[in-house]
Amino acid sequence: MSNINQLLVQAQTAYDAANWSSLIQYLQQLILGQDSEHPEIVKNRESLLKLAISMLEMGDFQERWEMTKILTRLGNIAIPPLIEILQDEDAEEDLRWYAARTLGEFQHPKAIASLVELLKTDEDEELKAIAATALGQMGTVALAALTELLADEDTRLLAVRSLFCIRQPETITPLLSVVQDPQAAIRTAAIEALSSFHDEHVPPVLLNALDDIAATVRCAAVVGLGFRPDLQQALDLVTKLQPKLYDFNLEVCCAAAVSLSRMGCDQAAKYLFDLLISPQTPIKLQLETIRALSWVGTPSSLEYLQTAFNQSTSETLWQEIVTVLGRVEKPQLTTPAAEILLQILRCLLYETLRERRASTLTQHPAREIANVKSAIALSLGQLGKMAAIEPLISLLADPNASVRLHAIAALKNLDAEVAHQQLQQLANNVALAPDLQQGIAIALAEW
Repeated sequence: MSNINQLLVQAQTAYDAANWSSLIQYLQQLILGQDSEHPEIVKNRESLLKLAISMLEMGDFQERWEMTKILTRLGNIAIPPLIEILQDEDAEEDLRWYAARTLGEFQHPKAIASLVELLKTDEDEELKAIAATALGQMGTVALAALTELLADEDTRLLAVRSLFCIRQPETITPLLSVVQDPQAAIRTAAIEALSSFHDEHVPPVLLNALDDIAATVRCAAVVGLGFRPDLQQALDLVTKLQPKLYDFNLEVCCAAAVSLSRMGCDQAAKYLFDLLISPQTPIKLQLETIRALSWVGTPSSLEYLQTAFNQSTSETLWQEIVTVLGRVEKPQLTTPAAEILLQILRCLLYETLRERRASTLTQHPAREIANVKSAIALSLGQLGKMAAIEPLISLLADPNASVRLHAIAALKNLDAEVAHQQLQQLANNVALAPDLQQGIAIALAEW
């Protein structure tokens, strides 16, 4: 008996015994592990299909997932029974979900027709969403059917979402036909889909959508334009996006901050800074603006962050500013970012020391905020500048254990060997302040 015939017998035996785990293994060996056009496989394809469909109907989540791979491999012969499951409104919901998903793997007119029919007639919104995704995964072969669905108000939104999944230039024309649809959800979905394309017809649509009455449409347009920094000068995008920083909808404002950051220019940084320091700006938007300034990636954007730190009285904002400075990746900006952090740290250390000596008020309220100091230490360690070793060692005198631990971690991250040598040298210096001596001893013990 050939190996294939033996596996066929074993698969049938496993099915008769309701041994599902063994059945899956045998089917995988037969269908996934063999040439699908092998004469014995072709001869027994009907029987294999019945076993696979039975397994799909009775299996659990993982077993059904495995069956979808097998059914796809069996070819178009699997389409009719899958359509039958899909059309059975009394069938288990999850089973119909798998049938729809699997039909999406077949670029076949019958599979397309069945999924389209479901979108037109079924009332299960979740199942319809799955069918729409399946149609989108078929690619341009489903384009004609989806374009027809755009004509029906009841299926238009799902059709747009399917077109979004295709991501081929052929979808641009049908998507453009619905950018002025009365339904905001459809306009939003169309704008989101069109934003994927660098096509001359798209930017004017996005610019027009910036003033849409629906916030979701405005937000989608802002996000889409943010991915076109190449058009910054030609369309004056920075000036066009700036008003959206003050939109009535907070999500639009946050999206505008991110999109402006993608423009990567000083003008965008200035607009972001003005928003950041405005007393009317909500904290959520301020945090998004801080991150956006760090993404602009220009020297002026980092200077704006430093100025904002000095002007702010919010611990939350201080911590976010020093955190994003530590995440700067452009090689030409890591040194300026580290210098800003060191200036802030030296200021805090100096003012703390001055307060202890003179018992006077200091200028910057962040001096005793442990979380801010810890964040500075972490950021300095991430930037990897050796000039930070001495200031980080000074942090070992801090009374807060978390600050000391972050300073130790940063020193190790910079250069563990060099930092350890300096600490050993300082450990023998009796002229050091007692709190620093103690901090160095703790650091050496932690090494």
